[in-house]
Amino acid sequence: MPIEMLAAIEYGGYISPWKLIIFILAFFAWAPLVGWVFSDSQAVRANTLVWTPVIALSGIITLFLWLLTPFFFVGLLLYLIVVSGAAMAYVTHRNSKVADFEKVLTADHLRGFFVNSQKKIEKSSHGITFFTANGNEAPIPEPKSMELEGFLATCDLIDDGIWNRADVIHLVPQREDYGVFYEIDGLSVKQDSKLREGVDGFIYYVKQLAGLEVQEKRKPQKGHFRAILPENNQTNWEVHTSGSTAGEQVRLQRVSELTSRKIQDIGLNENQLQAIESLREIKSGVILVTGPKKNGVTSTFYTLLGSHDPFINNINTLEKDPAGELQNITQFSYSLSDTGTTTFARKLQSVFRKGPEIVGVGACDDAQTAALCSSAANDGRIVYVALEANSVAEAVQKWLKFVGDKKLVADTLTAVTNQRLVRKLCMDCRIPYQPNPALFKKFNLPADETHTFYRPGEIEYDKHGKPIVCETCQGTGFYGRIGLFETIRIDDELREVIRQAKSGKEIASAFRRAKMLYIQEQAIKKVSAGITSINEVIRSFAAESKK
Repeated sequence: MPIEMLAAIEYGGYISPWKLIIFILAFFAWAPLVGWVFSDSQAVRANTLVWTPVIALSGIITLFLWLLTPFFFVGLLLYLIVVSGAAMAYVTHRNSKVADFEKVLTADHLRGFFVNSQKKIEKSSHGITFFTANGNEAPIPEPKSMELEGFLATCDLIDDGIWNRADVIHLVPQREDYGVFYEIDGLSVKQDSKLREGVDGFIYYVKQLAGLEVQEKRKPQKGHFRAILPENNQTNWEVHTSGSTAGEQVRLQRVSELTSRKIQDIGLNENQLQAIESLREIKSGVILVTGPKKNGVTSTFYTLLGSHDPFINNINTLEKDPAGELQNITQFSYSLSDTGTTTFARKLQSVFRKGPEIVGVGACDDAQTAALCSSAANDGRIVYVALEANSVAEAVQKWLKFVGDKKLVADTLTAVTNQRLVRKLCMDCRIPYQPNPALFKKFNLPADETHTFYRPGEIEYDKHGKPIVCETCQGTGFYGRIGLFETIRIDDELREVIRQAKSGKEIASAFRRAKMLYIQEQAIKKVSAGITSINEVIRSFAAESKK
């Protein structure tokens, strides 16, 4: 071979060293990716048998095609596009299945390389600290654990629910996800649905907090936990879980504000307030606390019991399902386990035998219980009775039928309340308007005394078309609820009417002559005072008529 030709052949004429290095680096970048997808897909409950082969084959095939391609950079570009595309497809899929904290290749994840993971968890918790049913502080779970996923999901839900002023958070299993509903000021408001995977972690964690059986997914369970928010704001939550054909549903209910109300705050007018406050001076009698379901009867029942000094009076209650804890009041419950051995009336009789001066009966729906309450009042006790009824007149008729003794009812019945709940207008965004004059005539209102009604504020938008939400009511137009009441104190004249009356109409007419205002009249007074809106009152009574 001529020397000139040998000189033309240089080392590396057939294999370029730097191209070989790039090829090897590409291989060693792809191999760990396959291993990570294999382990990560199992951790996040993705389909390992699908995603691992997809990532593996994308690398094998493109590496082979790269070797066969005469143009090195074309093969490199093909390899990068296919492998990175498959990897990003997996990342997108797995990120949709995990909590925000565990998502990868997001802006937060990339920033996390420079941030302490523990501080990151604390930030994601919104500053919330949980206490278990036993009163123990729940520690922050370890990173990348199932407990952490549930912890963060619970923090997000509690933080959002409190910001929206939700009294109840309800998660209902659907075909592919979970429906989320907030009960705000007595109305159920649908929120964005949540993926089943995220809710599974939430249920797992909140069951542990509430002291429930984590593995029991069918039988109803009930527990409670406490959440401490920044600035030492405390909320207590009652947890209800139950199974269904679609999955396990969860209901969280705030109980922290149920037992802290005062008589002055429940919505009584001045005359009603004086009459109800005078009940603290009586020595015996039956007080009926009535209203339709879900209209605050239990809250008023607790408020009236709490108005008595528990250090002077021995106060006991018997309830089928206590809605909250009353301080310095002994509460007894009648549970499902009691139904096989005794009745509600017999258990109430055992409560009376303990000698309390004041007894609260959480629900009366039978004659034996009613007769027992009246007899106890006749013997010198104060008895508060919660009863379902639509008006004071209906409540008295129902009580007469239960007790079956007009004289005993007349001698012991001291007062009756009946109530509805309506939402209060947000004072920061309500809008005044001039009502139709015909409305005044319809409701017998003097037009010269009322010039303005109010309605919920309308949504406003900034110059970019973004809605401006009222920070007080979060755009609902309402903030809190207030009671509308019918009340009557039974004096000697009314006692005689009850003894002699041949019909309920006679008793109702006597109550009217005693200047008892109907709930509808109280509602219009609240409307004319700007406390609620006429449409809210109509909605409230329309909802009742549909039941």
